Amino acid sequence: MVTASMETTNMIASDAASVPDPRQQPQAFLEHLYRVAVRQALPLARMAEYLPPPPRGRTLVLGAGKAGGSMVQALEALWPQDAPLSGLVVTRYGHIPPRPEGVPARIELVEAAHPVPDAAGLRAAERMLALTHGLTADDLVLCLISGGGSALLTLPAEGMTLEDKQRINRQLLESGAHIGEMNCVRKHLSRIKGGRLAAACAPARVVTLTISDVPGDDPAVIASGPTVPDGSTCAEAIGIVKRYGIDVPARIMEGLQGGCLETPKPGDAVFTGHAVHLIATPRQSLEAAAEAARAAGIEAHVLSDEIEGESREVGKVHAALARAVAQHGTPFARPCVILSGGETTVTLRQRPPGSAKGRGGRAGEFCMGLAGALMGQPGVWALAADTDGIDGVEDNAGAFVAPDTLARAAQRGLKLSDHFDRNDAYGFFDALGDLLVTGPTHTNVNDFRALLVLPG
Repeated sequence: MVTASMETTNMIASDAASVPDPRQQPQAFLEHLYRVAVRQALPLARMAEYLPPPPRGRTLVLGAGKAGGSMVQALEALWPQDAPLSGLVVTRYGHIPPRPEGVPARIELVEAAHPVPDAAGLRAAERMLALTHGLTADDLVLCLISGGGSALLTLPAEGMTLEDKQRINRQLLESGAHIGEMNCVRKHLSRIKGGRLAAACAPARVVTLTISDVPGDDPAVIASGPTVPDGSTCAEAIGIVKRYGIDVPARIMEGLQGGCLETPKPGDAVFTGHAVHLIATPRQSLEAAAEAARAAGIEAHVLSDEIEGESREVGKVHAALARAVAQHGTPFARPCVILSGGETTVTLRQRPPGSAKGRGGRAGEFCMGLAGALMGQPGVWALAADTDGIDGVEDNAGAFVAPDTLARAAQRGLKLSDHFDRNDAYGFFDALGDLLVTGPTHTNVNDFRALLVLPG
């Protein structure tokens, strides 16, 4: 198991002289690129340019997401110390970074469960709506939104229980639905997502600062867009739950069919004067990693920051590209790094009778697909990891693939097909010592994938 500390202070300190030699230390070099990508997405780096001046009234801070802790600390450091500041932000358990010295806490941070919501997230959402009562046109609401907010900010629609939301969320996560589809359903089954939080803040001005974790960087999809207009419809939500066989209570289905669960739409007056700023995106992180590779003398190519699909299948496609480069020097010359991002999905398979439950997330599943399709291709090394430091619900960020991955697996009696059958990427790469364990990174711009192709 590859382990390393990833505290924010260590991430910001960067010494170019310590960059590993990609030819001598390929895994360490790939991890370096990952850390550069994560550092680019830390909120303190770019928040200041998007902050409005303090208002005549009060400033209320609300928010949710895996980056909530670091966003709060960045705001507390940047906001004028003589200007009032208060509020409530919810983040994932264990994702509050160490507090910087000399920066007093002014915003309450609470923790809740992800990816399946819990009672703590429900209480946080209820409290946030209560804090919006009495806001005036002289007040400012700063909303700090990042990936993971959909689960962390949970407030079921009228007629739904928390247990209903938990069950539906689990079914969505296991269905193979992509993030836009999942969040369409979540928005229409919520009293706070899909622009409803912004509506509750009226007549105050709302400025949303967001870190994108979704393909296309659509603020309406990030954390199910609690402060932005929602262009999706109840009819689309119905189509999604039917397509994936999601079990929605009859009374809620009636609400969707009747349109009473519709969300605020573009053009609604409640959004007048509001602003949304993307302070970190997947593309920015991939480009930062590409520049770091070039600085080390390795050409870099960013395929896309919007790749979606089944993780194992995406891994196979990346393997085909890497093999073409390794064997034929096309479409890219060696040596090179191939980078991509986005949000792939994992459809959980029915486990064979008597088999152990698998562990793992999107990054590990991608790596299994990649390793199988590379077939031990010499000169190809890879890392896939989630930029929040947590692959699914495990303690690893991702995993490495090397030219000898399959050979070492065979020596240990590991069958890739068995691990595929039970979605057990964690068990496969843990046995090989090829997990990347960083701990929470305090940001989240989703999938990071890097393939290093060296001359054979």
